[in-house]
Amino acid sequence: MNGASDNILEVDKLITSFETEQGLLRAVDQVSFSVPEGKTVGIVGESGCGKSVTAMSIVRLLPQPAGKVLGGHVFFKGRDILRASESEMRKIRGGDIGVIFQEPMSALNPVHRIGKQVSEVFRLHKKISKKDAWDAATEMLRLVRIPAPEKRMMDYPHHLSGGMRQRIVIALALACRPSLVIADEPTTALDVTVQAQILDLMGRLQSEMGMSLILITHDLGVIAESCDQVVVMYAGRVVERASAEELFANPLHAYTKGLLRSIPTLETPSKSVLNTIPGMVASLADHTHGCRFCQRMGRSFPGTRERPGFAEVSPGHWVETCPECYKP
Repeated sequence: MNGASDNILEVDKLITSFETEQGLLRAVDQVSFSVPEGKTVGIVGESGCGKSVTAMSIVRLLPQPAGKVLGGHVFFKGRDILRASESEMRKIRGGDIGVIFQEPMSALNPVHRIGKQVSEVFRLHKKISKKDAWDAATEMLRLVRIPAPEKRMMDYPHHLSGGMRQRIVIALALACRPSLVIADEPTTALDVTVQAQILDLMGRLQSEMGMSLILITHDLGVIAESCDQVVVMYAGRVVERASAEELFANPLHAYTKGLLRSIPTLETPSKSVLNTIPGMVASLADHTHGCRFCQRMGRSFPGTRERPGFAEVSPGHWVETCPECYKP
């Protein structure tokens, strides 16, 4: 990968580790993917697979001092932002790259009014007056369909429902009309009806603003509905990458197949036992160097001690080529 392409973002062999009592543990292990201009890329996988750490590595918001990006490149509009200074990153975050955080209640400051928090984005990045920032923030709340935005500007986060708080977090992320938005599990804590409303809102705003989107989720239904391309992560690595249409029609890696089999359908008999993937994701300290899905499934043969290659097996369709997990 390189910075000169039609992609707004290119992540190339990203490595992120954390300092722990057990030493330096790798949470993201040479992850690579790209985000085309104006498209939505979904990153999917179980909890603990490195999805959120990958996102926070891109915008350099890892917990400090434990979190460290140890290798790789992140090209944003052709520039490697891992090499940007901290002052430059403060301009990029919230300006060119917006982030919708996973928990709206923790993303919002409970002791400040909504209006102060949203208008502060305009004050920091647009350098406008307090009144103009307040008016712009009110208009932003109207854009994300907050009822009576003038009144809500005076509310505190605890006055609002979960769906309303999520809309406020979206307003914060989109305030400066960024080129790229990273949405980390934006609908996890919401009921199905509100989830559909939030996804519809994000799709509408993306279309109106022409922005690119990284959507991080464990919900393959959300991926199918919203994404152009899909990145499947397992235990800190990308195991499969393809267009959404190709991935759902022709999954190749055993882990991807397991995720798809676990989705209930309308044909699933009532009260039947749902399919699950046996075992669980290994802890960072227990990750093997070889195929990590084979490790989970208890498979052991000489090849499992070596990391599988990652190859393009058909145009645009990449897969980790473990001989046990990928059988063409």
